[in-house]
This record gives sequence, structure tokens and C-alpha cells, in this order.
Amino acid sequence: MEKSPGNVFDEGKMLLIDKPLNWTSFDVVRKIRNLVRTKKVGHAGTLDPLATGLLILCTGKFTKRINDYMAREKEYTGDFTFGATTPTYDLESDPQDHKDFGMVTAESLAQILPRFTGDFLQVPPMHSAIKKDGKRLYELARKGKDIRPEPRKVSISEFVITGVELPVVHFRVVCSTGTYIRSLAKDMGDAAGCGAYLSRLCRTRIGDFTLDQAMSIGDAEAYIREELGTVSHS
Repeated sequence: MEKSPGNVFDEGKMLLIDKPLNWTSFDVVRKIRNLVRTKKVGHAGTLDPLATGLLILCTGKFTKRINDYMAREKEYTGDFTFGATTPTYDLESDPQDHKDFGMVTAESLAQILPRFTGDFLQVPPMHSAIKKDGKRLYELARKGKDIRPEPRKVSISEFVITGVELPVVHFRVVCSTGTYIRSLAKDMGDAAGCGAYLSRLCRTRIGDFTLDQAMSIGDAEAYIREELGTVSHS
């Protein structure tokens, strides 16, 4: 007997998705919502369009669990590029203010890391979805308003430099929810004295869920069609 279209997803499913490059988190939600045929679909933690990696989606009754998943510890890998800055702290905007990065070494980075390990106050990017007076900060930034976001307490339990190929530095970070890796790039560049921006980011873990458990968009589409009993068996 075929399953009722949408029924299993109305009851609730949690999907682990490997978000593609240049997709917004809402692009993924919209794609999955169209496939599962239920309006209630949400994600547990935004990834910027230029970030890839693990995105947790919940459907139907499981959307009540989103806040729980969102609060869990995150792990990221990626690259900082030293010797320039960008207004968005990543490659959503063009590098500017180029400087010599010759002072950046594995040894100098090792001296900086303790400043950004443990609990500390972090200033979120101006180009972010945080609200101020009911407006998203990125909306204010696009209007040319210069508003400095309020610092927020974050926690980084692990911060490891995994490779140095200047001007690019590879890293791995384990952090609390609400930590902006873009801001971390900017702060590392300020501490180094030559500026830096985030040039690659991949979320590899949320709580106990890991990227190697995640489905591509294509695999998710096949899985959903199978669950809905709409696969052709001719």
C-alpha cells in the first residue's frame, strides 16, 4: 500500500543535509518543503551562502525540536586569508585594504589563538541577520548606516591551526551556538596586524550529528520520493 503523500513528513522527520555552495539555508528549506509536501519545514542554524556543510532540517511535528538542535555545539573547518579585509568579513564582498602578511607565521598564530579560546565577547558582523530596533543588521548596512553590533558572549572549546600556506591559513573550530566564524577571521586579522577574512567555511558537526551522515540535495530528493511512495518501479 502506498503511503499517503506528505503524511510521514507531517508526523515529523529530521533530515541531515550537506548544503551546497552558493545556496542559502532558505534555498534548501524551500527545496525540501516542495518535495515533502508539507508547509512546516525549518532549519536548525543558518549557514551563509558561501559556507557548505551540515544543515539540520526538521519537518512537521519535529519542527518543535529545532531550538534544541540549534543550541548544540558546532564544529567548523575552513580557511582564513590574511593580508586584506572585506566589509562582510568573507568573500560576499571584495577584498580591500591590502597589507603585507609576512609577519604571519605558525608561531605568531599560536600566540594569538589563546585570545580566542574559552569564553569571550565577540562583536557580530555588521552584515548579519541579527536584529536591532526590529531591523536586520544587513538591511541597515545596505542602507549605509554604520551601527556597531553589541558584543555577545561566545565560547570556543577548540581552535586549531591545521595548516599554513600563506596568505591562507587552514583551521578547525569547535564553538558554541551564536559564534560567528567571519568575526573570528576579522579578529584574527586585527590581532596579526595585517587583516584577514574568511575565504572558506564548512560546518562538519552539530552536537552528535556529523557531515558524513548528511545527504546531498540529490540523495535527499531520492529519499523523500521513496518515503512518499512516488518512486517509479517500472
